[in-house]
Amino acid sequence: MNWITKFIKPKIKSLFKKRTVDNQTLWTTCGCNNLIYKEDLKSNFNCCPKCGSHHKLSCKERFELFFDGGEYEILKTPLPKDDPLNFVDNKKYTDRLKTARKVTGQDDAIAIAKGKVNSISVVVGAQDFRFIGGSVGSASGEAFIAGVQVAIESKSPFIFFSCSGGQRMMESSIALMQMSRTALAVNELKKNNIPYIVILTNPTTGGVTASWAMLGDILIAEPKATIGFAGRRVIQDTVKETLPEEFQTAEYVKEHGGIDLVIERKYLNSTVGTLLSVLMKKAEKQVNNTSDVITVDKSLQSAS
Repeated sequence: MNWITKFIKPKIKSLFKKRTVDNQTLWTTCGCNNLIYKEDLKSNFNCCPKCGSHHKLSCKERFELFFDGGEYEILKTPLPKDDPLNFVDNKKYTDRLKTARKVTGQDDAIAIAKGKVNSISVVVGAQDFRFIGGSVGSASGEAFIAGVQVAIESKSPFIFFSCSGGQRMMESSIALMQMSRTALAVNELKKNNIPYIVILTNPTTGGVTASWAMLGDILIAEPKATIGFAGRRVIQDTVKETLPEEFQTAEYVKEHGGIDLVIERKYLNSTVGTLLSVLMKKAEKQVNNTSDVITVDKSLQSAS
């Protein structure tokens, strides 16, 4: 082996390898097939500067963009026993959980945080699609309910960013049970006059759409987000009709009365902040009216 083979060729290979790695870390691609400089994507709220596509966010990225000044505190939520059904398909469920936890740095798909929006104290939940498609199992159900409890105890609005394919099949009926549990939790928010706002991001489908995601006092969606229950192909094969191209997009759902607003990501903090100011005044007025009724009732009892 001569010195060219031994020293020069490995050196050249290492230079090309380093350049390839650098390019991979500096650039990313979008669905519009454009190459985007990652810094440009980040500075534009993780939205494509060319086509406007809203890229998925991790829970921490979501919180940093949404809370005032990017300041927030992650709340610890209950973590039930892993793999209650000992589920195995082509891979163990426990192995899937380990991988998802390593990728996301979370115990499960849902994370709960508290902070301020428009100087109003709020509790916010979010889903990370990288965690088994943002699917909802027992741990996600517990996290959602824990978020609701904190919101009620602190009398703070509860805001949730949905991003999910639905319930987690590896937990079968245990996952399906979370639909009714989370719906009941939302009902407790309403009983306590706590504002509940849902921001539907791409995608929001399955059991999530069929439960807590569509129960908000106000429903907001990011542009072009897919919102629906069953998949487009399943529906088309069932009804035997050709569906519109924009079917199940946020804009289509809004046009047909399914949601209230479609708001770009960069305007979510200010829009939700304004809505909360109105909702909090309304909730306070309702509480005061209830107190007035109680006072009148007591005075009538005294008179009698």
